[in-house]
Amino acid sequence: MSKQFDVIVIGGGPGGYIAAIRAAQLGFNVACIDEWKNAKGGPALGGTCTNTGCIPSKALLQSSEHYDHAAHHFADHGIEVKGLGLDVAKMLARKDTVVKQNNDGIVYLFKKNKVTFFHGRGSFVAAKDGFYDIQVAASTSSGQAGAAEETLSGKHVVVATGSNARALPGAPFDEEVILSNDGALRIGAVPKKLGLIGSGVIGLEMGSVWRRLGAEVTILEGLPTFLGAVDQQIAKEAHKAFVKQGLKIELGVKVGEIKSGKKGVSVAWTNAKGEAQTLDVDKLIVSIGRTANTIGLAPETVGLKLDERGAIVVDEECKTNLPNVWAVGDVVRGPMLAHKAEEEGVAVAERIAGQHGHVNFNTIPWVIYTNPEIAWVGQTEEQLKAAGRAYKAGTFPFMANGRARALGDTTGMVKMLADAASDEILGVHIVGPFASELIAECVVAMEFRASAEDIARICHAHPSLSEATKEAALAVDKRTLNF
Repeated sequence: MSKQFDVIVIGGGPGGYIAAIRAAQLGFNVACIDEWKNAKGGPALGGTCTNTGCIPSKALLQSSEHYDHAAHHFADHGIEVKGLGLDVAKMLARKDTVVKQNNDGIVYLFKKNKVTFFHGRGSFVAAKDGFYDIQVAASTSSGQAGAAEETLSGKHVVVATGSNARALPGAPFDEEVILSNDGALRIGAVPKKLGLIGSGVIGLEMGSVWRRLGAEVTILEGLPTFLGAVDQQIAKEAHKAFVKQGLKIELGVKVGEIKSGKKGVSVAWTNAKGEAQTLDVDKLIVSIGRTANTIGLAPETVGLKLDERGAIVVDEECKTNLPNVWAVGDVVRGPMLAHKAEEEGVAVAERIAGQHGHVNFNTIPWVIYTNPEIAWVGQTEEQLKAAGRAYKAGTFPFMANGRARALGDTTGMVKMLADAASDEILGVHIVGPFASELIAECVVAMEFRASAEDIARICHAHPSLSEATKEAALAVDKRTLNF
């Protein structure tokens, strides 16, 4: 007889493990299935985010930034560094330790909240008598070895199977010379020449890591504009900073044949002028987007509907076409962001409990953890213009901020957009130091439908980077105090 649960969550990434924990907190008997494995074959909860995405990339970004500061910026502070060395193996080992700490933390949270964990791949088998049978292949239950296959039965199922890196046609990932985000995090030595296809979040972050450590980095981007989803005033400021740092960014390119061998990769491409070019690199990172992961899920066995992109079709409440089957995170519509998945996971658990879980897509923050960092929430100036919305804009540069000067990091600005009549904040865009942290105040403000005047009237600590947010709010009304 199969084991019965109130809620079965398939996937232990940010959307899945958070959904499982919240459902357990609400009194449900919950199981979570996840197949990620660590180097020893044990469970590695946390999905792409923890294992090959958000967490390891930030660990390497931090390590590479320390190295860059020691090599190029400590002297400005009167700190002399002699015999500076680089141990890539130790840097990667630290990254792996950070990942494992996060993996183990989720295992602890499952035990704390009495979530039953099954290590393996979950797939739909059948729907009967108001329950769904889910098969777990090669599973372990609660840390103990189980049968090669095990079947669970759940009244509600939450699919949170995430996404996979999209490969270029004719250039599959070998994770040795043609790399996805996974291989990009495991490069064992600094390549002399590194190529990237795609200047999105992953491309810029990984390019930044290896550029800081000494690689010559070239980014090929098919779009004619840099960071097209970002407010273009902010994107241009970021582009200027990245080029100054040494990143070579080619826009409006067409990528042709890619040839790989033991010695590296050769990429044929055409520039924006139509001129044929060749890029020869030691390693090539391809970051051209991600696709919803339904591999092995067997949605057809129960009639679970997918869209033309292979994502699970859901409504605004994350309900699928099947009763009591839900889906969240990268496997459904919307931005592929870990925190978006978490919010959907919480909302679904609460909806299962009869509550009114809610996710406001208009106030989901975006962050690119380069240096300078880029963060934004709400609408861009380009979107407001296209919509015909009357607005006011205010900007404040970090070069006029006392804390930024003390940090020695004055690149960038804060930009605030507000409704021309009501002064309600419509978007905030930041490029500069700790933008990832500064954006939180703006998310809160927008969630409560604050006006620019509200932020301008709030006392901000001095000296702090957050004063730039206040000054940008003052700038909306053309009354900055420090610029």
